[in-house]
Amino acid sequence: MPTSTGTTTTSTSGRSPRRIRVPVALPDESQSHAWLRSIRLSGFSILVLAIIVLFLVVLAPGLRTLIEQRRQIADLEASVAAQRDNVTQLQEERARWDDPAYIRAQARDRLFYVMPGEYPYLIIDDVPSTTDGTAAPAATTLSETKVDWTASLLSSYLAAGLTDAPAPETAQ
Repeated sequence: MPTSTGTTTTSTSGRSPRRIRVPVALPDESQSHAWLRSIRLSGFSILVLAIIVLFLVVLAPGLRTLIEQRRQIADLEASVAAQRDNVTQLQEERARWDDPAYIRAQARDRLFYVMPGEYPYLIIDDVPSTTDGTAAPAATTLSETKVDWTASLLSSYLAAGLTDAPAPETAQ
């Protein structure tokens, strides 16, 4: 690396040569080259850097395993919470089935049971069918429309959005 000062020697009669410092102009260097040259790496800094890299290489797989296990634990905790909710619902339903009034109501609704002295009425198909099952097919051939539905949709949207008429009042 060139220095910023140069030395010249001059000799005088019988004396030791005298050195005079003369400034020397350095060529312009780019900022990155000057920055790179200013970095001094000692053996200690290289050793610390190597230890950090080794630490990361050794620790990375274990850290990945730790993160994966944490995710699995969170998933299992969510599963346990869902199962607890399910158990709570089943216990509530079991408590309902312990009530005799609930059992009677379910027997009436599901099995059509009645109490003594009551008359059950069950209406089966009270509305006759209007179709006779021999309907003609809707069409024998397939036909295509010549309308561009996207343009129709866009024009309808623009007409609705750009109108000056007030919106209709809705009944509440």
